[in-house]
Amino acid sequence: MVHVADEKAPSYEQAREELTEVVRRLETGGLTLEQSIELWERGEKLAAVCEEWLQGARVKLAAAMARRSEPTSGHSDDAPF
Repeated sequence: MVHVADEKAPSYEQAREELTEVVRRLETGGLTLEQSIELWERGEKLAAVCEEWLQGARVKLAAAMARRSEPTSGHSDDAPF
């Protein structure tokens, strides 16, 4: 089994776009069982890539919000940064 980390990971947008296409093809039907399984497995990998990107974004957002809520010396409390 190949892990997502073993491949060059696509950007979030690329992974999301390909995942949308995988879902569309699965919903359309007309595939053999083997083709359906291969598409499903690819979709699982793409979903994992998207989740990794989203988790990274959550961490960055939380860090930025934490920095923003910290009191800064010499600045008013109204300052956005």
